[in-house]
Order: sequence, then structure tokens, then C-alpha cells
Amino acid sequence: MPNFNLHMIKGVRSPEEVRKLADVVQQCSLDHFNAPPKDRYQVITQHEPYELICEDTNLGFTRSDKLVFIQIFQQGRSPEVKQQFYAKLAEQLKAECGLDGNDLIITCLQNEKADWSFGNGRAQFLTGDL
Repeated sequence: MPNFNLHMIKGVRSPEEVRKLADVVQQCSLDHFNAPPKDRYQVITQHEPYELICEDTNLGFTRSDKLVFIQIFQQGRSPEVKQQFYAKLAEQLKAECGLDGNDLIITCLQNEKADWSFGNGRAQFLTGDL
């Protein structure tokens, strides 16, 4: 059950472009991250330009105002699956949204079944509901 937080600069994309970006992330999650169908948890936050600061870590990346920072909270994916997902996501975002790979930052954080409640204050993974 991945949870995606997408961060970008406010006013750079239209609402339709933001939705398209989120839709591409979702489809890649289903196709390459083994997310179950009807499993979509995304939070999109748009920041003022001065609120999103991402340097190049001395790797030579040139960032623009089209920067997208994606944080993924998930459980149980191997390093190989994560690497494949990063590559496929970058490829699809470039093809479908025109996002340059220099403007894509992805972080993947591990959590456990006890870290999720999908509603009603219940830990559905632990109660057997999921």
C-alpha cells in the first residue's frame, strides 16, 4: 500500500497537468511497484518557489521550476524493484508529462503493517481486514 507525497512548485502546472502527473505515478505504481488495484493514496502539495530547495548533490543536475519531489511510504519492496520503479517512473513522466529526469527526485521510506490505518481508527493489516 504505497502512499505517495508529490511536491512541486505552485503555479508551474495547470490542474490538469498536476492530475496527469499523479495519474502517471499511479499507473506506474500498479504496473511496476506491485500495488494492488484500487490502492491509491496520494497527497499533492504545491509550494512557493522559495519553499522547495533541492540541490544537485554534486551530480551535475540542473533543476528547473518543473521540479517534482516524490516521497513514497511503502513496505516490502526489494532494492531491485525500487530501482526498476524509479527508472520506469522517470521514463513515463518524461513520455507523458514532459518531465526532465533532472527535475525528478524520489525517496522511498520503509514502514510496516502496524503503521497503517485506512479508516475508523483500525489497523486493518493487523485486524485481518486486509
